[in-house]
Amino acid sequence: MASRVFVGFSSDNKHYFDLMKAWKKNENMDFDFIDLQLDKAINSDNESYIKGLIRNKITRSGTFIQIIGNNTKSKHKYVRWEAEVAIEKNCRLICVNINGNREINEILTPPILKNKGAIFVPFKANIINYALEHFQKKVDDDWHYKNTVYTELGLN
Repeated sequence: MASRVFVGFSSDNKHYFDLMKAWKKNENMDFDFIDLQLDKAINSDNESYIKGLIRNKITRSGTFIQIIGNNTKSKHKYVRWEAEVAIEKNCRLICVNINGNREINEILTPPILKNKGAIFVPFKANIINYALEHFQKKVDDDWHYKNTVYTELGLN
């Protein structure tokens, strides 16, 4: 059963989200989620209005994926705020490192996501899909899968 997911990312990392949507459309890949991202760009400069629309989407999701890149930590206006809303809503937290790290990257991870019960995985379809299917909500700490999981998925 596909998870209802809101994906947070900085504008510099949008192409990673686009790739996730392409994986979902590819009938030869086992990758699925119900995308609760905004359907189209919002033609407004009203921050309260934009945040209201985003909050509605996050509130309807059960899982929040944060794509973590080089500048994610420094993005406060929306990226950090989206994570705060997801934590407040008690979403499952899946943090995806585009640099390939299998664990939390202390330097790049926004402080709001540290010790919040998130699982940290690299940006690879198999392990993200595995997390979507298997990861249970945790109360605190930072989590990662053991190497045996990666071996089972063919990700050595």
